[in-house]
Amino acid sequence: MKSIEKKVHYTTTNTYSTLNELSKNTKTVWVVLHGIGYLSRYFLRYFDELPPAENYIIAPQAPSKYYLNGEYRHVGASWLTKENTLPEAENVYAYLDALLDGEQIPADKNLIIFGFSQGVSIATRWVARRQLKCHQLVLYAGGMPKELTSQDFAFLKENETKVTVIVGDKDEYLTAERLQLVSEHIKKLFHNRAEELIFDGKHEVKKEIINQLV
Repeated sequence: MKSIEKKVHYTTTNTYSTLNELSKNTKTVWVVLHGIGYLSRYFLRYFDELPPAENYIIAPQAPSKYYLNGEYRHVGASWLTKENTLPEAENVYAYLDALLDGEQIPADKNLIIFGFSQGVSIATRWVARRQLKCHQLVLYAGGMPKELTSQDFAFLKENETKVTVIVGDKDEYLTAERLQLVSEHIKKLFHNRAEELIFDGKHEVKKEIINQLV
């Protein structure tokens, strides 16, 4: 007998977490996309040293949750896998679109799209597919999807969007060869205008680096 894989369309619900309040005093709004194994409410802890009156942080939640380390205690989440990647990415974009529409971010706020690790692939795909204009695109310790080209980011003007790439010099997921390939890919995608920041550390989020971004 031959199995057949089919598709079904349905409506779903997902959460997200925020830090501080969006007010007239807010200068910068962050949309921060966590890495694999995180939950959004815990990922926000890396942003809690930013001046609260000036920074409003939105942490979307990856939809696929699972128990970490097989111990059935702590829960983590993943954005996508190699299985059915691009079709499932459309579900993620729809969720992020709904989140952004619901927040109604005023046009006078600086918008930072921040991706860490697996969140980098989501951040770049979402920005490219929706031609989402932002004041800063931060790519922290993550690889770029192979299907993206420089044309996908041509709408981001140099005088309007700053692109920052951050990686630890001891990142356990990036060999020297891999780091070189990632660097060359990013240079091509953003026409050599991405600022690269190499820090002393592993595959980790450092608050002091985040605090410097504004």
